[in-house]
Amino acid sequence: MNSDRGEMSLIEVEDGQTGIIVSVVGGKNLTKRLADLGLVSGTEIKVIRKALFSGPLQVEVSGSRLVLGRGLASKIMVLSNGRK
Repeated sequence: MNSDRGEMSLIEVEDGQTGIIVSVVGGKNLTKRLADLGLVSGTEIKVIRKALFSGPLQVEVSGSRLVLGRGLASKIMVLSNGRK
């Protein structure tokens, strides 16, 4: 967690909580791929459920539900507002 700004990886957000995407840590192709899915800076994202161990995360963004692998989710930085 980047304590200076309160920034954390999406995998650190608890089930049912929401956050605001602040950045994507990755190259141009990854950033474009996520943008095509609606995952861009300033967008609210909600973690619906995290699978056990190293399983994927189910998230909701802009009214759509997506499943993201943990590796990909770890590259999405958010400001968690703790809201459910």
